[in-house]
Amino acid sequence: MSDLRELYQEVILDHGKNPRNFGTIPHAGLQKEGFNPLCGDKITLYVEEDGGLIKDLRFEGCGCAISMASGSLMTESLKGKTLQYAEEIFHLFHQCIIGCVMTEIEKEKLGKLTVLSGVSAFPLRVKCATLAWHTLKALLQNDLRPVTTE
Repeated sequence: MSDLRELYQEVILDHGKNPRNFGTIPHAGLQKEGFNPLCGDKITLYVEEDGGLIKDLRFEGCGCAISMASGSLMTESLKGKTLQYAEEIFHLFHQCIIGCVMTEIEKEKLGKLTVLSGVSAFPLRVKCATLAWHTLKALLQNDLRPVTTE
């Protein structure tokens, strides 16, 4: 196994066991629940937004290491960014997770999120890695339907 792959696994395990930005935002302006019935992952996403800027972004719930790590990495990379940036990164992240070939510029833009790229080799786990992201997308688009990765 390559050193880079081992590093990626360590980052995923660390964020899975000790997720960053885990918890609620008591007076969050936006919140949304998401569910992955295949794996049993459940999350609630909380966003405090002001003038198009994500001031705070947190999540709570339970799930597999990939799901928790993805939510943790997502909150770290989007906190303090614009809603428009979050939309752009969602699309890049999704391409990364499903195994699309990415340019170096796209990989650089994703930064630490690329540690989840190995999930593309396990199609059933893609839903785990994208649950938090689909929940955020639905929240930002004011989609009232329940978020599920079915």
